[in-house]
Amino acid sequence: METAGIKPPTMRAIQYRGYGGGSAALKYVEIPVPSLKKDEVLIKVEAASINPADCRIQKGLLRPFLPKFPFIPVTDVAGEIAEVGTEVRELKVGDKVVSKLIFWKADGLAEYVAASESVTVIRPACVSAADAAGLPMAGLTALQALKAIGTKFDGTGSASNILITAASGGIGSYAVQLAKLGNHNVTATCGARNLELVESIGADEVLDYKTPEGAALKNTSGKKYDYIVNTTNGGKWSAFKPSLSSHGRVVHVSSNFGNFVASILTLFSKNKLSTVNLSLGMEDLSFLLELVKEGKLKMVLDSQHPFEKAADAWEKSLSGHATGKVIVEM
Repeated sequence: METAGIKPPTMRAIQYRGYGGGSAALKYVEIPVPSLKKDEVLIKVEAASINPADCRIQKGLLRPFLPKFPFIPVTDVAGEIAEVGTEVRELKVGDKVVSKLIFWKADGLAEYVAASESVTVIRPACVSAADAAGLPMAGLTALQALKAIGTKFDGTGSASNILITAASGGIGSYAVQLAKLGNHNVTATCGARNLELVESIGADEVLDYKTPEGAALKNTSGKKYDYIVNTTNGGKWSAFKPSLSSHGRVVHVSSNFGNFVASILTLFSKNKLSTVNLSLGMEDLSFLLELVKEGKLKMVLDSQHPFEKAADAWEKSLSGHATGKVIVEM
């Protein structure tokens, strides 16, 4: 194995030992630095991004089967490769990378993490660790939702009238920018405090979801939506359907039981609801990194927290009111 310098025997990490408990359940531990499998790289973590899904796992999303405790949470990390396994072919020690870890295994809130080469890509030199760490789960989910409605990013696609809900969140803020790159006309919803922010990242019209117009999803033109990209955990099919055009479709990125049922019931209808389960890979992540490099896509940053105050970052994500991404820096 190729190694950069002397690898420390132990590292700091953050674990929790059971379901629930919020930020108070996060505990700092000193544990051995991971040993590598043949196809893995050891990443010295520089930044990690906390996603709402990380918090839902702690709440019991996969109960009673996963995760296995004690558990180190967080899937999205960026850093520098400190060691490579014997069968790693494309990456080398010293490469600056970003990785999307397997979410039920995680391990991201630690000074070092072992990641498969297959879930790790090189990040451009001009893209910071924080900007890279903010991309994997939120950026790929937004990209998959836009691809699901046929969006093309090379200028050849046709414009559609679309609505993006919770547009100031991590997924929503990326979705707005990607939709504009695909030449769509974008109406977006968010809270009153974020109206200007969402407009600044490209939305053509922004609705305060607490106003009567926002609650009814009505834009000023009165036009129906060809597509609604729903990035919230809530939102019912019955609320979306009146706002759809004759062959309009809802793409739901965070499935709940009611909308899962609706996706089945509308399978052969003119108006449909479909759910997105993240399946995009590293080629797509590299595409997003190139957009960041070119200045066409940017992370909306809610807050950055030192590793010593990771509990504050966890609490912010857990609140459900983060504007953009919550980053922990090592």
